[in-house]
Amino acid sequence: MTSNMQAAHTAATNAESYRRAGRIKVLVIAASFVGLLLLAGSVAITGISETSLGTLFAVVVEKLTFGAVAASVDQQQARVLLHLRLPRVVMAMIAGASLSFAGVLMQAITRNPLVSPYTIGVSSAAAFGASIAIMFGVGFSAAGLYFVPLTAFLFAFGCAILVFSMAWLRGMGGQTMILTGIALMYLFSAMTAAVQFVATQEQLARVVHWTFGSLNGIRWDAVGVAAIAMAVALPLAQLKAWQFNALTTAGDDVARSLGIDVAVLRGLAVFLSVTVSAVVISFTGVIGFVGLIGPHVARLLIGADHRYLLPFSCICGAVLLLLADTLGRIAFSPTVIPVGIVVAFVGVPVFLHLVLSRRSEYFS
Repeated sequence: MTSNMQAAHTAATNAESYRRAGRIKVLVIAASFVGLLLLAGSVAITGISETSLGTLFAVVVEKLTFGAVAASVDQQQARVLLHLRLPRVVMAMIAGASLSFAGVLMQAITRNPLVSPYTIGVSSAAAFGASIAIMFGVGFSAAGLYFVPLTAFLFAFGCAILVFSMAWLRGMGGQTMILTGIALMYLFSAMTAAVQFVATQEQLARVVHWTFGSLNGIRWDAVGVAAIAMAVALPLAQLKAWQFNALTTAGDDVARSLGIDVAVLRGLAVFLSVTVSAVVISFTGVIGFVGLIGPHVARLLIGADHRYLLPFSCICGAVLLLLADTLGRIAFSPTVIPVGIVVAFVGVPVFLHLVLSRRSEYFS
């Protein structure tokens, strides 16, 4: 009887400890989100044209109230904030969150911490689609300014479907997806290089600039499309957090024994991750390593439980890309370094660290 009481007491203590740890993680996520908003506000007022937090607050309040609360600020500063700074800052947060979110899902279904949207060829396919759209005008010209992003999106999505289909024919194994994606990444990279080889000087400049990855000239409609994609994808993935935990921790066989349809789960993860990453890449160009670094940092700070890892990785990715874009804007001002280049300088050392220190504890 005494041993049963001790066992019950131990179980109750463990359950309380588990709940307490969960509450702490929720508080960490909430505090991190508030910190992200504060960082975004400070970044929005940083630049050649000096503005203040008061001006930013007044402009945001005016827009959120649809003009009911008029902002008594300098109109030039208001235009700079509304049409240059804020779209760029918001897109940096959404893009970083989307790429990091996509990285978490891809790493979950492949059980490999070195997988990202770039690894399975999505970014290379988008670059090829944008290249041929710029070079030959192949795309939906009726879309006007958006035929290059739309063509890039279609190629990225087509590449993901091809990877998924080939992996499905081989039994939906994670390793098959990785190998297929790497092969297609090299193929699309070679085709992009071939397009650049025959391009004119003006076309080559546009293609190269797009492949660098940049937030220059981001418009609010592009921000809206990326935000909608992320707003739909994150809740859907959050509903499957327990299933991702089972898959990454115990593998396919145990997940199936728990009643999880692994093929459907992988299909959903591929669809969500590719959709959000392809939408972002089609507007910003190729931005690598965020989908690798963001999940890694989040996993180190908050653990591998996907209930908390998914939202926290979005915050980590947003912070990373926001800081990288700010550094690119102010390091050699007025020259702006594309954010894709800045992220690469940070991403390569981290990637090498992951390769050299890869351990099974990543998903423990």
